[in-house]
Formats: sequence, C-alpha cells, structure tokens
Amino acid sequence: MNCALRRLSCVAGLAIAAVVGGCASLPDTRPLPTTAAIAVSDETELGRMALAAQPDRDLTGFRLMPSGDNALTTRIDLARRAQRSLDVQYYQVDNDASGRFFLRSLRDAALRGVRVRLLIDDLSTAGEDPLLLGLAATPNLELRLFNPFPAGRDRLASRFAWSLFDLGRLNRRMHNKLFIADGAVAVAGGRNIGDEYFRQANDENYLDLDVVVVGALLARMGALFDLYWNSPHVRRIEDVARSSAVGDELARRFEEATAGADTPPPRPPAPNDVLGYGPFIDELRSGRLGLLWATGEAYADDPGRVVGRQVSYGGVPLLDVDSVRYNVREQMRRARNEVTLVSPYLIAGQEGREAIGEVVDRGVRLSLVTNSLGSTDAPLVYGAYRRQRADLLRQGVQIWELSSSRSSDSVRLGVLGSKVSRLHSKSGVFDGQTVFLGSMNLDPRSDKLNTEFGLIIRSREIAAQLNRLIDSLKQQGTYRVRLAADGSTIEWVSGSGDTERVLTTEPDTDFCDRLKVDLLTPFVPESLL
Repeated sequence: MNCALRRLSCVAGLAIAAVVGGCASLPDTRPLPTTAAIAVSDETELGRMALAAQPDRDLTGFRLMPSGDNALTTRIDLARRAQRSLDVQYYQVDNDASGRFFLRSLRDAALRGVRVRLLIDDLSTAGEDPLLLGLAATPNLELRLFNPFPAGRDRLASRFAWSLFDLGRLNRRMHNKLFIADGAVAVAGGRNIGDEYFRQANDENYLDLDVVVVGALLARMGALFDLYWNSPHVRRIEDVARSSAVGDELARRFEEATAGADTPPPRPPAPNDVLGYGPFIDELRSGRLGLLWATGEAYADDPGRVVGRQVSYGGVPLLDVDSVRYNVREQMRRARNEVTLVSPYLIAGQEGREAIGEVVDRGVRLSLVTNSLGSTDAPLVYGAYRRQRADLLRQGVQIWELSSSRSSDSVRLGVLGSKVSRLHSKSGVFDGQTVFLGSMNLDPRSDKLNTEFGLIIRSREIAAQLNRLIDSLKQQGTYRVRLAADGSTIEWVSGSGDTERVLTTEPDTDFCDRLKVDLLTPFVPESLL
C-alpha cells in the first residue's frame, strides 16, 4: 500500500477507533543506548572514494537520480560495500520484492560486521512484525520504530482502535527518507522503499527523485539521523512487538521470507537516464565518483513535533528556523525572478497562500507541478487542492497537472509501460540557482504534523538539471491548467498552436471518479489530509 493510500486508511482507522474505543499505551522502558554516526574515514572503501573525489573540504558533491532502477541499485550496492556503518531512516518499507531485497542487503551487511541502525516510522509496518523481528534478530543490526503503536499491530484499523485516547500523537508521523553508508555517501530525496518507487512494479510506478550526497554535508546529515535515532519517541521493535519465535528461529523465518523467487534482485538500471548519467554503481565499481560540487544545507524537523512541541523562548513561540518548511519558504521569499515547485500533494493552506501571494505580488513567476485526479493516489487531497485551484490561477500562478496516460507513454520519463504513473517527487528551483529536494509535500500534513527531511543546494548546474527534468515532465507528461474565457471554468491544455488540445474535464477520469471526489471532499478536514 502506498503512502497516500495510508492517508485514507488513517481516516478510516480514526472512524473505527471512535466507535470501538481503546486505551492501550506504550510500555515503560529504560532509555535506549545513545549512539552516534560514524564519521567518514579513509580506512573504508567508500571513505577513500569520497575523500579522493572532494576538491574542497567545504564543498558537497551531488548527483541527481531521476531513474528509479538506478536509485534502488545504488542503495543496494552501497549496502554491499559498507564496512563500518549503515544509518537508514524511512517512512515506509514495503514487504514486496524491492523491500525484502533491501532488508536482506542490510541483514547481509550486519552479518559482515557492519553496524546497521534502521529507523522506520511505525505507520507502515502493520502486519509486518514477524518479518521485522526476524531482521532485528541479526547481530550488529538494531531496528527502532518511530512513534509506535502499542497494540492491535496486525492491522492499521485495529492499531487506531486500541489507541483511541492517543490519536493526537499517532496522527503525527516521521516522513523522512535518508540512507548513509560509512559516513561517506548518502542518498536522500522523495523515495520510500517499495517496488513502485523504483520502477519495479508492473502496474503503477512513481515519478520521483533522489540525490546522492558526498562531502561536507555528510556530518550534518549523520547528526540529523542521530537526532531521531536517540529521540525519546522511538522504541526498539522488540519492546512493542511480540513473536512466538526467538533467536535463531526468528532469523530462520526472516531468511525464508526474503529468499527465493518472491524476492528477485532488482532489474538492472538503464544505460543512461534522462540527464545522460550512467548507473551510479559503475562509478562505485571504478572507484571514481563524478559529482557536481557545491555548497548547501541539510534540514530536518524536530522529532518533538510528534507530541506537538513547538520551538519557543520563555514560553513565546519562535520561528523554527531549522525546519524544512521554514527554509523552503525562505527561498521563496528571497526569489526575485522565478520559482518552480513540484509536489504530488498540493494544499496551500492559509500560510501557504500567503507565501504564494507574497511571491506573485513581487512579480516573481511561480509555477506549480502536481498530480491530476487521474494520476493521484489521494483523491481527497486532490479534492481539497481543487477548491483552491481557480484562486491560484487568478493570482497568476502557472499550474501543470500530471497526466497518467501521457507520462506512461513517454520514453524519457522512465515509466514507459506502466498502466498508471503518479508523481511523487518533492522539489523546487529558485531563480535558476538554488534547489530544494527532500521529503516535504506542500500540504498541511507536512506543514504541521509530519516530520520531514530536506536539502537546500546552491548550484546553477544542478538547478539547470532539475529544470530540465521538470521541463521534460511538463512537455511529455502533463496538462497545463488554465482558466477559460469565462474566468471560472478550468481547462486542461496539451500541445500548442496547431497541435493544441483542450479538455474541459479532468483527464484520465470518468464520471464516477469525479463524483466520488465531489461527494467525499466536503466531509474531510484539510488538517487530516
């Protein structure tokens, strides 16, 4: 189940909990041992490569990864090459071929003596306790759950039902995505771990984006991982999940669950991606990393957001200047010419509308790229966005919506052959010189409830690359949205001039799709989406 469908399941769970009720609570445990990220060292293979590639100790090297198969094989190969540590943090790890192969790679690294710290948000783990307990039985590997559910763990609905009086906490999730090998090479971005995020699924696949990171920012990224790993809001999986098996039997069950035909290796990456890059594993094999070097910052929201904690001084609320949200909006405030934002889930909210208004009032050209009703996996989120869309267009905002059919027919976009393609990338370009890339959507959940991770990269070259990706998406996979001559009707436009095609209903949908959104959207508050 993908992350947006979990939003709908979350709403269903809340409804069930209101009827059934429950009062489970987390067990009292002693504070977990505090550990810290291991710094890059020339005593590891990856460390030697990273240090040799770095032209200046104050610079960070980046490589955008738009190709899903390249993004998966890069993570697997880094896990295989790690010699000291793997620090891994994800909102969602699916029990499918990609997820199981990924977890086996972590297990194999731990068996070689690598210290593996795996942190997963607990929302996505319903019914997966046996698999994860088997993994956690591996020496040198510790698995912690962020903001865990104390009971009813087999199903998401029963988890909420058993925690009726703790819903305020459980509605807040860790949405971060981060992978660090030997303190030397990191992968960050929008992808969770699952087939559809890496172009491994046969029916639905996501258009997403990651970035490889090497150099100066690795120390900061490791410290941000530690902030979550050592947070009081995490528990070892053994403290909240139970199994009839122990020790070697747990490990044996994990081996059986992740071996064989149901867990094939990933498909090999294409020879070149849309940016012209070959597979990153080829560079790892050669020992020479070709990266774009720049300055940048890494940010993560305070994990205390899970209990509604707000940054304050003497009881007075302060701006959370280390939050992802603040720093993306700061880039918008600084922009003077052009801002392009990509977000699969787009609900501006009051603060967001004010920020957008400030941008367009200065004469800055603002472009938004998001899902259409036909491509979204969260129709209720689309319904909330649809209520705001006409006002955004009247403000002068340019909007493009992904067409599932057009993008699935595109060779360049990398989802050719998928029955359905969906947008999942979260990124932005500011004045052609600064890039945002991370896990944050432009919606109330990312704004107020979930924690997020993000990078601000200051590089004209990387900004140009991201603009190329976005332009390819606009040209081959989207409809431009505009107001009709009457000033209120919405039109979807593809092509231009003699080839222009204009639609007056949501592309790739039927009457029932549109009716469901019309009927259900008014009953779901934006704050739950």
